[in-house]
Amino acid sequence: MESLIIQNQNQNNNVRSTREELILSVLPLLKLISLTLVGLILAHPKTHLVPSATFKLLSKLVFALFLPCMIFIHLGETITLDNFVRWWFIPVNVLLSTAIGCLLGFVVAKICRTPPEYVRFTIIMTAFGNTGNLPLAIVGSICHNSENPFGPNCHTTGTAYVSFGQCVAVLLVYTLVYHMMEPPMEYYDVVEDGTEITEQVPTNDLSRPLLVEAEWPGMEDRETEHCKTPLIARVFATASNVSIPDPDSLEEGGAPDHNNPSSPKSIRCLAEPRMVRRIRIVAEKTPILHILQPPMFATLLAFFVGMVPPIKSMVYGDDAPLSFITDSLEILAGAMVPSVMLVLGGMLAEGPNESRLGMRTTIGVIVARLLVLPLFGLGVVCLADKFGFLIQGDQMYRFVLLLQYTTPSAILLGAVARLRGYAVSEASALLFWQHIFAVFSLALYVIIYFKILFAYV
Repeated sequence: MESLIIQNQNQNNNVRSTREELILSVLPLLKLISLTLVGLILAHPKTHLVPSATFKLLSKLVFALFLPCMIFIHLGETITLDNFVRWWFIPVNVLLSTAIGCLLGFVVAKICRTPPEYVRFTIIMTAFGNTGNLPLAIVGSICHNSENPFGPNCHTTGTAYVSFGQCVAVLLVYTLVYHMMEPPMEYYDVVEDGTEITEQVPTNDLSRPLLVEAEWPGMEDRETEHCKTPLIARVFATASNVSIPDPDSLEEGGAPDHNNPSSPKSIRCLAEPRMVRRIRIVAEKTPILHILQPPMFATLLAFFVGMVPPIKSMVYGDDAPLSFITDSLEILAGAMVPSVMLVLGGMLAEGPNESRLGMRTTIGVIVARLLVLPLFGLGVVCLADKFGFLIQGDQMYRFVLLLQYTTPSAILLGAVARLRGYAVSEASALLFWQHIFAVFSLALYVIIYFKILFAYV
């Protein structure tokens, strides 16, 4: 009789723990969905309670003020020289998730018979997920509950881990993503007199969709000379029916002076192999310095302050002389999560644009990004844990690693598409549908992650 009573108690405890896990995993997402719905209602064309310009201004505040404050407060407090070394797998995981996503995107393009001009677009939309604002919002929502399973330092450590990985993601945007999103040669005409003809996109700030300003405001204002040209295709083209400029003509200052053998360019060309010169030209035209924006400055400042103990003791802590400054920044950082979700709702209110990507490819990218890639992520994180690459006993560390495989494609890709003048409407439509279906996929995988992470705790 006593054994039956004990068995029933165990069953009740299991049911209660399962119910609690569901509540703890789903409730944070419901909070974020509620905030997104508020933004959608405010920005919807039928209500139009708040104009689109207001959401763009809010997005700029997030980018220039709220997000840098959050990064500096939480990353600077947590980072130390020892932690900088211990967290090495976070940026490696960003690279792994992008590499696996590229392979999945290539498979999607082959299976779904993607139009040739959108193959690279399909690969990068599958590969590059949102590693910044959305994971920060998810972590912030989970940690908002005092009974969260990650402990009292949930928000600080979670934000620090996400911010640490975001540095690598931004570097990828202005290197891999920037060049993968260049316009294909088939849709870029070079006429005999050298005038380059491309599809013109309106540059008026008021006419831009919120998608362009939602995550990295002002990116399109930083256009470079070759940002809307197929630079790599032109530099590396070896045989074509189209007249392709010589790589030297793409360098600053025009073509080299062949009549003057003592000119610097002539000497450099003699000493430099042609392939090396082409790679150098592409590297010189890559706008890598554009990563120096407020969030990156906040990250670098947090690294400097956090890893120098005498300075850190003056800035962080209740007894620090400058604690009033960090308290003020923390108040501003609190506006980051609701603002991000309101802007996301405003973006979704604009609806999807027409897309020539095709229904099969659209569905293929959504399935690969939201359902298949997280399974690979589980395998990578479990293997890394088995080989001792991860911090022992830190479940938030593992959760952030898993989130890097689970989020939809980065909204930033829409801004890059507009910057390069390539697949702008396709990016808008794909991002819209991904974020709609991500509501269900995120809920599913967060439940699975909680079940795995806390199964033996």
